[in-house]
Amino acid sequence: MTESIIKNKAHRCGYVAIVGRPNVGKSTLLNHILGMKLSITSRKPQTTRHQILGVKTTEGVQTIYVDTPGIHQRSGSAINKYMNRAATSILNDVDVIVFVVQVKKWTDEDQAIVDKLKKVSCPVVLVLNKVDKLASKKELLPLISELSSHCDFAEVIPVSALNGDNLEALEKKIAPLLPENEKFYPDDQVTDRSMRFLASEIIREKLIRELGQELPYTSTVNIDKYEEDKDKDIVRIYATIYVESNGQKAIIIGKKGARLKSIGTIARKDISTMIGSKVYLNLWVKVREGWSNDERALRGLGYSE
Repeated sequence: MTESIIKNKAHRCGYVAIVGRPNVGKSTLLNHILGMKLSITSRKPQTTRHQILGVKTTEGVQTIYVDTPGIHQRSGSAINKYMNRAATSILNDVDVIVFVVQVKKWTDEDQAIVDKLKKVSCPVVLVLNKVDKLASKKELLPLISELSSHCDFAEVIPVSALNGDNLEALEKKIAPLLPENEKFYPDDQVTDRSMRFLASEIIREKLIRELGQELPYTSTVNIDKYEEDKDKDIVRIYATIYVESNGQKAIIIGKKGARLKSIGTIARKDISTMIGSKVYLNLWVKVREGWSNDERALRGLGYSE
């Protein structure tokens, strides 16, 4: 936790949207700013599917970050449309936007996002992520100059979200852009998401990391039952992994159930660490054909706005 960012001034509190195309490091950025694992991460694009709210409270400032799915140009399926809506619907409802791009990899999707950001009224901070990948720091200044020409950014901050480099400078630039407000959340609250939701996200992260390219994109996790037994200090979680075909189901289960067991073991350990309690985790895999392109099915599986 950093010391007071703003001293001898009115208390500031506001919402900051973290936006960008898929796989530029938005969730990693949020996790390092908070100093804890809140948003799941992987190398697979579009790992984040929901808005994830993370609260950081320091002396004089409460910053409410909103991690968003990657804004992309893929179209067609209902889940892709849902993720784009989840990312773009917030643009006019926040006090500051942090637009994350990857250094030396400006794409058509980045430009499409800039075109949307030109229409918002709040300040936009451009974050150049993965600067640790640059061969020389001499490349940075011309790169900042080039990218600054795309939009009237309030600030341009180079960072390495993975290494945590320059994130305190980013926070210091964001703080004065927030409105004068009293705190919206208690000092010890870090998110508005339930443990039930966070548990489902951890399971999904382990699916992604365990299976890599074999993972069916059209897979999701639903928590069927979340029971706290305070007498025995254990939480019992029953979850279903939904896929769209029997072939996908077989991939996740693996030979004699080995893959599903491995996914369950590593997910259980992470959930136990998160909630500070023993965890019993029961995983099932079921086929639900066409769920990713069915608005009603999406709502039933927690994809609601």
